[in-house]
Amino acid sequence: MNRLKKKINMVVEKTDTGFSAYSEEYPIFTTAESIPELVNSAYEAMNFYFEEQELDVSEENVQFDIDFKQFFQYYKVLNSKFLAEKIGMNPSLLSQYEKGSKKPFSKQTEKILSGIHQIDKELSEINLIYKH
Repeated sequence: MNRLKKKINMVVEKTDTGFSAYSEEYPIFTTAESIPELVNSAYEAMNFYFEEQELDVSEENVQFDIDFKQFFQYYKVLNSKFLAEKIGMNPSLLSQYEKGSKKPFSKQTEKILSGIHQIDKELSEINLIYKH
């Protein structure tokens, strides 16, 4: 099986029963109760779609896009004030992005995403211990 050479953007949206993801470029869509389930289901749907062409879809081929409001609604452990302070952004501006009353330019989006990835890296390097 050959690897797909193209990048597929999957738009993620919150639904009443969980989440949905769809491609605007291909007739690929799926639903699930949580984001991790949705990601797995999306890979299955993409591989099913490209099966006849004998193409395999991997992580390098897919980008999951979610808007700010839905991101902060799902990942409540990360609040916009903390993130804004972490990346040196005005908290009220990030809050406006979160509420959808303002849309960030691409440079601001990259700064925010970089901050999220930095927090992810920090958290992934932590081990919790229990002391008596």
